Amino acid sequence: MENSSTFFNLYCHGFIRVAACIPELKVSDPAFNAQKTLELVNRAYENNAVLAVFPELGISGYSNEDLFFQDALLLGVHDALSGFMKATADMDMAVVVGAPLVVMNALFNCGIVLHAGKIAGIALKSYLPNYREFYEARQFRPAHEIPVSTLDILGCKDVPIGPDLIFDIHKIPNFRFFVEICEDLWSPIPPSSFASLAGATIVVNLSASNITVGKDEYRHDLASNQSARCLGSYIYTAAGFGESSTDLAWDGHAIIYENGTLISESRRFSFDPQVICADIDIDRLSQDRLRQTSFHSTRSLNRGNAPIFRRIGVDLEPPAGEIPLDREISRFPYVPAQAALRDKRCYEVYNIQVQGLVKRMKSTGMENLVIGVSGGLDSTHALIVCARAMDALGLPRTNIKAYTMPGFATSEKTYMHAVELMKALGTESGEIDIKPGCIQMMEDISHPYASGRELYDVTFENVQAGQRTSVLFRIANQRHAMVVGTGDLSELALGWCTYGVGDHMSHYNVNASVPKTLIQYIIRWVAAKDLFGVDVSACLNGILKTEISPELIPGMAGDQPAQSTQAVIGPYELQDFNTFYTTRYGYRPSKIAYLSWNAWHDRNKGVWPDVPEDARHEYPLNEIKHWLEVFLHRFFRISQYKRSCIPNSPKVGSGGSLSPRGDYRAPSDSEDAPWIEDLKNIPDEE
Repeated sequence: MENSSTFFNLYCHGFIRVAACIPELKVSDPAFNAQKTLELVNRAYENNAVLAVFPELGISGYSNEDLFFQDALLLGVHDALSGFMKATADMDMAVVVGAPLVVMNALFNCGIVLHAGKIAGIALKSYLPNYREFYEARQFRPAHEIPVSTLDILGCKDVPIGPDLIFDIHKIPNFRFFVEICEDLWSPIPPSSFASLAGATIVVNLSASNITVGKDEYRHDLASNQSARCLGSYIYTAAGFGESSTDLAWDGHAIIYENGTLISESRRFSFDPQVICADIDIDRLSQDRLRQTSFHSTRSLNRGNAPIFRRIGVDLEPPAGEIPLDREISRFPYVPAQAALRDKRCYEVYNIQVQGLVKRMKSTGMENLVIGVSGGLDSTHALIVCARAMDALGLPRTNIKAYTMPGFATSEKTYMHAVELMKALGTESGEIDIKPGCIQMMEDISHPYASGRELYDVTFENVQAGQRTSVLFRIANQRHAMVVGTGDLSELALGWCTYGVGDHMSHYNVNASVPKTLIQYIIRWVAAKDLFGVDVSACLNGILKTEISPELIPGMAGDQPAQSTQAVIGPYELQDFNTFYTTRYGYRPSKIAYLSWNAWHDRNKGVWPDVPEDARHEYPLNEIKHWLEVFLHRFFRISQYKRSCIPNSPKVGSGGSLSPRGDYRAPSDSEDAPWIEDLKNIPDEE
């Protein structure tokens, strides 16, 4: 990337802008329809889209029935297309319109792909509905009956025609689209299935689907499932007001899906023309295909049965300059923004953790758990997972051997949180002062602190972390119990855990694939639902308000911690964002920074009505870049050896595991050079 205007162009980050259009229409008036189509093409082009899609047979109108046999209508379509091509000659955008064409005395239902005033190719409808209200086979022939593979039409020579065309936009990596028409999607094996296996990342569907009760839901299901199965994007646009209402009705429904997720939808039953745009993440689709082995196995196993597709090159230049991303980027990719979905997510994650722990207890025959409780987020969350596991097994919560282990920097606030929570949950509680044991170890290794010098180095910190874990393991030996680990995904990503005998190690870790941002919401959810009663909920709400600190270095004043974790390794909300897009999609740092900037700068004020006030922050690009550099160094260069040998822990989400057994495998001695180099593509100023 050469400059900041390039960085702030969505096309430079693997996105493309597409438009699904529903124009005003008159049945059997091609000139009128072409003009109204042109008006929406202009709107899409002005909005920097590179692909605009229109409904089935939109130039003529779909509901012409036997009028399709009339020469006047068919000649009118030719004339309208000719004028349309001239009017779009200066537009560097792919446009797909629907029209009837006669080829060697047979009529075909076509999707005509135009670029810069030329016809790039003509797609054909493969499956003609001839049931219930549909009688297309009366007028049209299916794609497999086309007698030619190229066509000279409207001044364009050797235009490819058929159901086997994939349009390849050479200058936009991985942008390849395929055209199918209405009923094709309703078939048991849509043509787009094979086209996707052959490389198409975008499927467009020109439809004239009439509306009946509940049909819109079925369209959603079809488009969503097809985009998810094909690991692609699906752009569907259906005819609207203006088609004949002799026996049918039309709702003008346009929807755009990306790998199963709806990203844009039109209003239904609108009397006005509509253009809906969406910014599709082509990189995401490519990354998903790169990772999913079954996608490529399907292609290999069907090589003998699948059609052979022709690649049609389209020399389209992506728009230049600053083009803002028009797509909401979640600040918390692990946490849904909508309250209802967030509640469901918290319920699922919490119960996955509980189920994993219950299974481990049953398989080992152990009925006792040992856990260290600091009064911080992670141990709090692990403790309420333990409590629910005991309830599920019908065992008393006193089987949880919970210990608070104050050290040199334990604050009165966190200490009281720990004591109150253990009491409210009804666990067996204990307190062990680790300071004497730590001093003894520092004497043994001749650490200056043992002789009165205030040296708060990493040895001083890790002696305390190691002492706590060592004590917990020995208690577990005594009590025939398992040590439950508390370290979370965020800490593993950043290497913010003491290796071996420290918070890195346990017999079973319930939190290892749950990020810090999500842990806060689950605790908040447990408190809001009063799952353990009002006393526990009050404790949980108090813990949520406490500064995150390892509390290993004594505070300088009062009861405030001397250490702030986020001041060292960065805000967890930013680092969880970086973790998600690094591990789930493998994005380059410059794209992650671009997404982060779109999510966190002030353009998105007010986007999060369900997010607590304390989570509504803003981060400028230079701060995003700084903490991303910290993340890259810690994640790729210095922390993998800790992740290579973590304890067992249940995976809770598709982007939520760094276990070498569950999701993520990497060498422990890799370099961070390629990622750090890409940081140069991020400008320092907005």
